[in-house]
Amino acid sequence: MAKISTVLFDLDGTLIDTAPDMALALDKLCAEEHQPILPFAQVRPVVSNGSVALVKLAFGEHLEDARLDYLKQRYLAIYQQALAIESKLFAGTDAVLKRLETDKLKWGVVTNKPGWLTLPLMQALKLDTRAACIVSGDSTQNRKPHPEPMHYACELAGSNSEECIYIGDARRDIEAGRNAGMKTLIADYGYIGDWENTDDWGADAHLEKPEDILLHI
Repeated sequence: MAKISTVLFDLDGTLIDTAPDMALALDKLCAEEHQPILPFAQVRPVVSNGSVALVKLAFGEHLEDARLDYLKQRYLAIYQQALAIESKLFAGTDAVLKRLETDKLKWGVVTNKPGWLTLPLMQALKLDTRAACIVSGDSTQNRKPHPEPMHYACELAGSNSEECIYIGDARRDIEAGRNAGMKTLIADYGYIGDWENTDDWGADAHLEKPEDILLHI
């Protein structure tokens, strides 16, 4: 195996704990629509699946297309106005990033979150200038689990796929990393539901906490 030179992270539920702000935005949307507000514990495992999944969680699976689109756009508008209030790096992650930087290893982000949300969030947490690459859901024609965004991240970081580790908390993250020829790690501390069997995702290993990343470099 090639020596690891670059560590790539999914964003929500892997690098940054965004669930509090994303859940609050859903609470506000539900309040506007006179819909019952869901417990945070019910919302957290769905956050990594994005705005459509959150809207369907709160308003039901069988929404008309126009209604779903309205609720999605309204949700995103609410979230955009307060996307970095409670969001922060998962505990222990900053120490990992500093260790990578000290050891002259590169790190970056590959997320399906759109750039108009990803970049302001990274800027708010002062991570944008530290990352070797930031690839959002609209940075390439295809999104994860397609390997295109992974290859684009390598291009930006000046790395080869076999030199990269990709860390995520969703099946599509692991599939994307594997499709690109990267080593893959599951962030067990992320937004993974009790109903999900992560053992069949095909990852190389699991991480109980962010610090465990250093064991795989």
